[in-house]
Amino acid sequence: MQIDFNALTPSEAYRWLASTVTPRPIAWVSSRAADGSCNLAPFSFFQVISDEPPTLMVNISTRDDGSLKDTLRNVRETGELVIQLVGATQAEAMNASAAVLPHGVSEFAHCDIPSLPGERVGVPRVAGAPVAFECVVAEVQPYPRETPNCHLVFARVLLAHIADEVLINDGRHIDPQALDLVGRLGGSNYCTTRDRFSMIRP
Repeated sequence: MQIDFNALTPSEAYRWLASTVTPRPIAWVSSRAADGSCNLAPFSFFQVISDEPPTLMVNISTRDDGSLKDTLRNVRETGELVIQLVGATQAEAMNASAAVLPHGVSEFAHCDIPSLPGERVGVPRVAGAPVAFECVVAEVQPYPRETPNCHLVFARVLLAHIADEVLINDGRHIDPQALDLVGRLGGSNYCTTRDRFSMIRP
């Protein structure tokens, strides 16, 4: 089978890409608007892209009507965000926070998700998240530049919060079984990182 992406609608292209490039890590992004209101939303077009400087990238698409999502509006206004990784026990809360709410309504409050204050940024983080990266915005790039339908947010990591219970070897390594993250598959499907195998690179 061959798929000519030039002949696909955007929704068809999304379906094929999202169903094949899997599993994808989920960026559970908290942000704060200039007026002080908070937002929390998941994004699965997400990855680490650099270790020097330590930088993560989140793709934030526009809404179907062309308007900007609160997360993008907030990070543009304040230049700060926290990117959480989603543990299996928080999958339902993460999914609930994906609901479209009126601007200014906090998913933390609406979904009853506990939070803690940021230490390097003025953005709350999800309490109990196995990993949370406090970040500042390095760059926001519309894509494609001519007719953007999404924005790439490059987030420079300032501070990481890592749950003590996922650490081993005197805190020098992470136990992937204890980390137990959720990954995104196609459609409504998700996976966890419980099953794994090791190989030594040549």
